[in-house]
Amino acid sequence: MSMKPIVREPIVITGIGLLASVGLDRETVWQAVRNGESQFKYLNGMRGIDDNEIVGATVDLGVPLEGRLKVLPMCERVADEAIRDANLDLSLVDPRRFGCMVASHMGDVRWVDQQLGLPTGDTGNFNWWEQWLPDTACTMLARRYGALGPKICHSTACASSLVSILTAARSIRDGQCDIALAGGGDSIDPLFVASFNQMRVLATDDDPNRACRPFDKTRKGFVFGEGAAMFVVERLGHALRRGARIYAQISSAKSLAQAHHVTSLDTESDALVHLMGLALDEAHLDPADIGYINAHGTGTVQNDAAEAKGIRQVFGTDIGHTCVSATKSSLGHMLSSAGAAELAITALAMRDGFAPPTLNLNDPDPVCNFDCLPLVGRHNQFQHALKLSLAFGGHLVAVLLSRWDDAATGYAYPAIRKAA
Repeated sequence: MSMKPIVREPIVITGIGLLASVGLDRETVWQAVRNGESQFKYLNGMRGIDDNEIVGATVDLGVPLEGRLKVLPMCERVADEAIRDANLDLSLVDPRRFGCMVASHMGDVRWVDQQLGLPTGDTGNFNWWEQWLPDTACTMLARRYGALGPKICHSTACASSLVSILTAARSIRDGQCDIALAGGGDSIDPLFVASFNQMRVLATDDDPNRACRPFDKTRKGFVFGEGAAMFVVERLGHALRRGARIYAQISSAKSLAQAHHVTSLDTESDALVHLMGLALDEAHLDPADIGYINAHGTGTVQNDAAEAKGIRQVFGTDIGHTCVSATKSSLGHMLSSAGAAELAITALAMRDGFAPPTLNLNDPDPVCNFDCLPLVGRHNQFQHALKLSLAFGGHLVAVLLSRWDDAATGYAYPAIRKAA
């Protein structure tokens, strides 16, 4: 059977599902982020090397699930929301042309805990196919929706779910499918806490809501977050034929390796500069065309400096036209799901013409010498936006979105209410 030819038409986003510590649905999370809200707290029973209390932003699903056991219900919830948002009738979708790209996460290890005599919170039997398998959510969702197209789960650290979006777009472009569910979910797990604690990259503060402060002179490290995000991604013709509303076009999606160090970043930012240049070239855009950048912005000393240097090298004097923010300051670092969650925020910011703030940015580091939207966001009806991920292991990803301005099939900018 021959493969369909390479698709030349635009690849678009038609559905978004999102949940995080600040809300259990897309619009609640978005409103919290744009309003500068966060819900960080000390994590019970978790302490750092120096006996500091570990800070995180957890998700409350209303049921007694802890740690890694939240991942599957979170992914299911946001996938359902994305499918509803896309107004997708699965009975009308060719299952062989329906892909599923969901990022890796910490698998269920209760069986291992049980063998070691550790508390599991559950005395029953555990599904063997979920033990240590990071593709469990991907498999579950493909079964749930009957997706028989390409099913792919990447493990590329905190770039994983952004790679899911890139992979969905490429699979559609390559003719392997017409539509895909793409994203990821992750949770705060004691194993993750222990490993990052050993690296001494976790931030602490007397006030948990101030611990995460990207681009600030006093930043100390990143703060854990939990959540999930999913997208319905499809080729334009498929979307229009079924009457879908379109958030944005994926104008470019690129990935490169920074072959430097497992956790350290190249301070010259050469690979990041090259990556952004490739993304702009593929989209046929200039730096001055980009109105908003959702930065990786972890709040570690090295990441923020390297990312800022790369952005400045690419954008130069054009950076004055661009708003940059780090929304981990509101949601925390959501690990494998971070890229997709922040791309969802980017798409919603584009829909509403509002660039969200970077919280706790009271004393900007001079190396981050551009507009990081400190403390409060701003109305900004931008047409193009860039989402960056700079993950451990040297995984660099850039996804460039362009607003879908067609009034009949897209979203109009909300009216801006002027203060009395």
